[in-house]
Amino acid sequence: MADVVANIAKGRILHYAGLSAASDGLVAIPLEAAGLPSDDVLQDYDTVADLLAGPANEQTVMGRVALTGVVVSVNDTANSASFDANDMSWLLATGAPTGKLVIAYDPDTTAGTDAALIPLTYHDFAVIPDGTDIVARVHTDGISVDSNA
Repeated sequence: MADVVANIAKGRILHYAGLSAASDGLVAIPLEAAGLPSDDVLQDYDTVADLLAGPANEQTVMGRVALTGVVVSVNDTANSASFDANDMSWLLATGAPTGKLVIAYDPDTTAGTDAALIPLTYHDFAVIPDGTDIVARVHTDGISVDSNA
C-alpha cells in the first residue's frame, strides 16, 4: 500500500487546503488496519460517509484531529505546489492498530456530517496505539509517524 489521492480530489487538494472560511478545514481520520481495502478501492470513495459504509473502519478511540497551521506554497522555480500543516498528535493513544490516515476536507466544521466530508488523500499510517503519544508530521512529501513512544 502507498499514499494515494482520492479520485474526487485529484487536481483539487491545494484548492481545499487553501480555503480560509471561518468554519471549514482539513481533518485527519485514522483508519483501522483490519478490514482496510486496497488503495485502488480507497481512492474511489467520494465522501467519508461512503468510505465508512464500506469495509473500512474508523479508529474512533484515537479520534479525528483537525489540521492547524495549513499553508499552501507555490514554487514557481520548480513548477510545483504543496501544502504543509502543524504536526498532529494523539496523546496516550489506545485502541485498534491503524493502517491509513485519511486527510479530508470538511466544509462545515461546526455542524458538518461525514456525507459532506471529501476524502483528499490517504497515507500509510501503520501504528499500534499502546498508550503512548503518537505524532504524525505533515510535510510536502506526505505524512510520517514521528513518534510512537
